[in-house]
Amino acid sequence: MRNKGIIRAFAIAMALVCLYQLLFTWKTYTVEKAAKEYAAGDYNKEAKYLDSISNVEVYNFLGLRKYTYKECKEREINLGLDLKGGMNVILEVSVADVVKALSNYNPDPTFQQALTRATQMQQNSQEDYITLFGRAFREIDPNARLAAIFRTPEMGDKIKFDATNEEVLRIIRNESNSAIDNAFNIIRTRIDKFGVVQPNIQQLETKGRILVELPGVKEPERVRKLLQGSANLEFWETYDNSEVYPYLLQANEKIKEIEDAKAALETPETETQATSSVQQPVAEASVQDTSSQGGLLDRLSQEGTTVTDTAALQGDVMKDFPLFSVLSPNVSQNQLMPGSIVGMARIKDTAQVNRYLSMAQVRDLMPRNIKFLWAVKPMKDPNDPQRKRDTDFFELHAIKQTGRDGRPPLSGDAITTASANFADQGGSSAEVSMTMNKEGAQTWARMTKENIGRSIAIVLDDNVYSAPNVQTEITGGQSRITGNFTINEATDLANILKSGKLPAKARIIQDEVVGPTLGKESIRAGFISFIMALVVVMLYLAFYYSSAGVVADIALMVNMFFLMGVLASLGAVLTLPGIAGIVLTLGMADDANIIIFERIREELRAGKGLRLAVSDGYKNAYSAIIDGNVTTLLTGVVLYFFGTGPIQGFATTLVLGILTSMFCSIFISRLIFEWMLDRNKNIKFSIPATANVFSKAKFNFIDFRKKTYIISLSMVAVVLLSIIFQGFNMGIDFTGGRSYTVRFNDPVNTVELQSSLRDALENSSPEVKTFGSDNQVKITTNYLMEEELNHEITGNVDSIVLVRLYEGSKYLLGDNVDIEQFRTDHIMYSQKVGASIAHDIKRNAVIAVLLSLMVIFLYIFMRFRNWQFGLAAVTSLFFVATIMIGLYSLLYKVMPFSMEIDQHFIAAILTIIGYAINDTVIIFDRIREYVTLYPKRSMKETYNAAINSTLGRTMNTSLSTMFVLFIIFLFGGEMIRGFAFALLVGIMVGTYSSIFTAAPIVFDLMNRKNKKEVKK
Repeated sequence: MRNKGIIRAFAIAMALVCLYQLLFTWKTYTVEKAAKEYAAGDYNKEAKYLDSISNVEVYNFLGLRKYTYKECKEREINLGLDLKGGMNVILEVSVADVVKALSNYNPDPTFQQALTRATQMQQNSQEDYITLFGRAFREIDPNARLAAIFRTPEMGDKIKFDATNEEVLRIIRNESNSAIDNAFNIIRTRIDKFGVVQPNIQQLETKGRILVELPGVKEPERVRKLLQGSANLEFWETYDNSEVYPYLLQANEKIKEIEDAKAALETPETETQATSSVQQPVAEASVQDTSSQGGLLDRLSQEGTTVTDTAALQGDVMKDFPLFSVLSPNVSQNQLMPGSIVGMARIKDTAQVNRYLSMAQVRDLMPRNIKFLWAVKPMKDPNDPQRKRDTDFFELHAIKQTGRDGRPPLSGDAITTASANFADQGGSSAEVSMTMNKEGAQTWARMTKENIGRSIAIVLDDNVYSAPNVQTEITGGQSRITGNFTINEATDLANILKSGKLPAKARIIQDEVVGPTLGKESIRAGFISFIMALVVVMLYLAFYYSSAGVVADIALMVNMFFLMGVLASLGAVLTLPGIAGIVLTLGMADDANIIIFERIREELRAGKGLRLAVSDGYKNAYSAIIDGNVTTLLTGVVLYFFGTGPIQGFATTLVLGILTSMFCSIFISRLIFEWMLDRNKNIKFSIPATANVFSKAKFNFIDFRKKTYIISLSMVAVVLLSIIFQGFNMGIDFTGGRSYTVRFNDPVNTVELQSSLRDALENSSPEVKTFGSDNQVKITTNYLMEEELNHEITGNVDSIVLVRLYEGSKYLLGDNVDIEQFRTDHIMYSQKVGASIAHDIKRNAVIAVLLSLMVIFLYIFMRFRNWQFGLAAVTSLFFVATIMIGLYSLLYKVMPFSMEIDQHFIAAILTIIGYAINDTVIIFDRIREYVTLYPKRSMKETYNAAINSTLGRTMNTSLSTMFVLFIIFLFGGEMIRGFAFALLVGIMVGTYSSIFTAAPIVFDLMNRKNKKEVKK
């Protein structure tokens, strides 16, 4: 073995580096263990303890360097959210909104149409939004000039009046990029003030998208509010309730006319004549005289309160008052209440109210300068303080737009400081105090002076936080935001205002929350599967290859040590799929050892001495090892670049595992063998029972190929029929929606729970399936996803869905569990995927699979110098992918675990593509070798001999890997059971395809080529 000294020195150096890095993880573990013992289960006490020692020296490395706990924490192996709990959010700052802001919200029709068309084009395009906007603008009006739209007072010094459209596009692209970078910095500042340990905040490749990972967070609602607030603070004058009420009456009548007309078109003429009646106009009716309104206010008001229950309206009353059946007027004792609040609606009805008030016919009845905004927080019915029913109402405010440009007279730009404090001495309610600059103070004084006796609405991100009634002129630039806030809510709001205003509102398009309990269970399941798989693989190698197997076991342990050290050195995040990747590496790391050992056994059977057999075995195995691992490595790289979150964690460990396993299999094991040979140790590569397994195999694979073609095509036909007629169980990664894993105390009847949730979620037909044990279910729904996307509903939609989920599950929880306990103790995992990112995930999945096949084809073509080998390999892999996808269609209704088509499944397909090509390349490599060694043999004889000679390696590698995957499947936890099943099936199909599909196809293609050459 050449360069033995260099390899030994490199191995020692690498071992020392890995040990150095892993010691940080060990030290933080000991410190955190002490913190847990000190806190005795109190999370806040534990967090305060760790925070107090953040800058305390806890590790002295050989007296050379001292490290604080914070520095050790930065260097430890990072655990993903699925292992320690927390929140993973992808935010999207809309580039379209940034462009609108840069134009100063120009109403130009061509500009508005171009924005709409560019947004539509972006759904199916990889180009950036600015490019698509420029193209759409040019298509709509080739002669229109962007300079006329974007030469605002703020942009006047950057855009000349005669600038070309290309110059303007270049400028707004730079401005939008700067705005998004600013948004990133603002969000990072907010997170820093939130106080999360080791947050991960990074911009994604798609411009405008920001990834935020917050480990250990236990208040996801608070985080969502913190991240999504754009800090667009506005102060507005308002209409009074009495001024707006007559317009609402007219709007109700107009809506009734429209709906009656629609109903008439759907009803037979005779029935329409029999049931029609003339309605008296209600626009001129007074509040006190309600006879002409059919007793509207009598039905809608409750004695002594402004809260009304519109759900009590039924039948003809709802037909006569469609608007007021979803929007209760702000009345008490048949009297209109003063102020800017014009009505109240249930959470679920706010979308319908928005639709009614945005109808063109209704807008024509309203003053041009009126707009309606909802309050930020719902009010509670005092008659139902425990919230046993759906009794939360949102208040609707009437805003008066006094400026010509539709902008508020005073905005948050005037705010210089903001702080949270308690509104009363008892500390029961918090508020945010603000101080304005000189110009803002003057405007605020003028506004308050002109609106004495009226309300001024304080609006943040299009939600009314408070609308106090002005008693006197306010000078000095002082103002307050009240709204029954908790101190945390007030603190977060003050931090948002101090951090600065986002250039456009950030919207959560993907949201994943892992409960700490599930994280601990995942660690336990991953650790158990890792230890069991390691033991099984080591025992199998020692059994099959005797003392050589023990050498492989030592190399395997060194490989694990190096892999964990490299992960720590690179700051990689270890996720549950990442642990699966490590465990899978155990199985795949054996492959190189098995290839070498089988080669050495062949050399020994040929009569060579032990030292020469070892030398030649390694030398002859290099080509197959490198080709097989490089192809798997390429698919891992593709998986890393096109995957997100946990999938990237899996790809990271897979790629690093391949590299470390190659080094250990080729060099570490060789060093051990050289050491043993130098000391005349007796090295055995088999036991009597395994000495001649597959060594005398003479199967006629080539003559059998036509039958295997029929078998393969029949399998493809079956799965294609299933795909066509049964379809798939598509995960929310590809469809969009929300998913919750909920654990109850007792076994759950999924049919009953689904029926209860269907009522709570307004007939949205949620999917409820047992997930693991019989007291745990997975609930998937698309409830309010479309309304959220189209901004048709007010309030925090995630909170609304959580309330509905709680109401539908209440009968299983009991009266002692409130909604907060339900969220923290029963929801183990939640995920939301927006439609836009679901489309991107689906597109990236297709690209990743096709790209991996293309890369493999090119690599095989270059290595074997024949396109026939590349085509056969890709055809075989396409067969494997088709069977895997089809089996998920065929079996998802009968298997007792989740078989969704999601990112994890795509990761499994790509992994199997890499694994199967490994098998295929080794057979191809042996075919190429035999063609050179035995040129006088017939093609059939050469191909059969090549396949038979690799059977030992193929079966051993497949069996050892399947043992590992079977252990992951049984003990790895429910979260990755479907993923492990896909890999398990893929290994079997991939092994079959390598032997019975890939090699025979090469034979037929090469045979046809030879026949053509003979004819020539």
